[in-house]
Amino acid sequence: MFDLKVIHSVLDQLQEERGIPKEKVLEAIELSLATAYKKEFGKKSQYIRAKFDLNTGSAIFEQVKVVVDESQVIIGEPEEGEVVAEGKDAEKIEDLTPEGNLKVRYDDEHHILIGTAKMIKKDAKLGDEMVFPLESKADFGRIAAQTAKQVIIQKIREAEKVSVMGEFGQKEGEIVTGSVQRVERGNIFIDMGRASGILPFEEQIPGEHYRQGEKVRMYLTRVEETPRGIFLRLSRSHPKFLSKLFEIEVPEIAAGSVEVKAVAREAGARSKIAVFSHDAHVDPVGSMVGQRGVRVSTVMSELGGEKIDIIEWSPEAEKFIEDALSPAKVVSVKVNPEEVSAVVEVAEDQQSLAIGKGGQNVRLAAKLTGFRIDIRSVQTETAPEAEEIIKE
Repeated sequence: MFDLKVIHSVLDQLQEERGIPKEKVLEAIELSLATAYKKEFGKKSQYIRAKFDLNTGSAIFEQVKVVVDESQVIIGEPEEGEVVAEGKDAEKIEDLTPEGNLKVRYDDEHHILIGTAKMIKKDAKLGDEMVFPLESKADFGRIAAQTAKQVIIQKIREAEKVSVMGEFGQKEGEIVTGSVQRVERGNIFIDMGRASGILPFEEQIPGEHYRQGEKVRMYLTRVEETPRGIFLRLSRSHPKFLSKLFEIEVPEIAAGSVEVKAVAREAGARSKIAVFSHDAHVDPVGSMVGQRGVRVSTVMSELGGEKIDIIEWSPEAEKFIEDALSPAKVVSVKVNPEEVSAVVEVAEDQQSLAIGKGGQNVRLAAKLTGFRIDIRSVQTETAPEAEEIIKE
């Protein structure tokens, strides 16, 4: 009926490589064989059990009946006061003892009365299972083999899903690498090895183009379990993609001496990142920039030349907002904590720089600090005087 070498090989592989015990697979095969036999040759109300012998490769089938008496079941039409158990109550094959007047309708296919049971087995008791062998069917070999194959494939898929979920679940919120599989309607489908991922159009960096087979680094935003397997949601425009790239390039972040406090990003154009040093001897901005700007240049290169402003985070809102508007020079900052807003005064010649092209600089500063920022220009006599006000 079965190719035993193949069966044993698959069971060993499932146990060793995927951690599925042989007993669990065998149990699933027997359950599926019983279901297949019942569908082909049995009756709807029968309770059929299969036993598969791994040594001989043969399967035997049995019909199971439960020993009951007339206090537990209703034979014929129910009498006054008797209630027939329906639904799940009627499916209790191991425990038919009724509560009160609740009884199960007698079915000759899966019940046997105690008197009849004692004729077959003298020590039979209520609730015992009586097993009756079923006829072997010559043409069931093909069905059984196909059923076993389907069960094993299903178990492999289940194990693969659990394994992949465990592997990529740990990588959620991290940078991963995959190769471009195909492009459909602007969405990029990524081959991640044991799983597939999607880089949606809105999560891509504007202006970037991808070729089939090209290796791409992305931020793993979410791991989804779908009927077709594990699916990964990816992004290259997420603000955390920027901070994670810096984590790779800046050892001080990994060591914990420098912390990324906030990121504001308009992917492909410009970003602002606020950093703080927990070590008085470590310059947070200098650590991010690197010697001759090598660290920030590496990150910018990965992001297609995206401009990055690195500023030092400050617990003082005024100072933080002032630095966030860099490279513009600020005259004064007035913060309204209740409305989470700030009025920033700048010299006339600094207003356009503070606002930025299309409002980009002030927009990013607002995202970074969490404050709504209103830029106002003030007249200054000379540029040096304005600089002195900033220093004060």
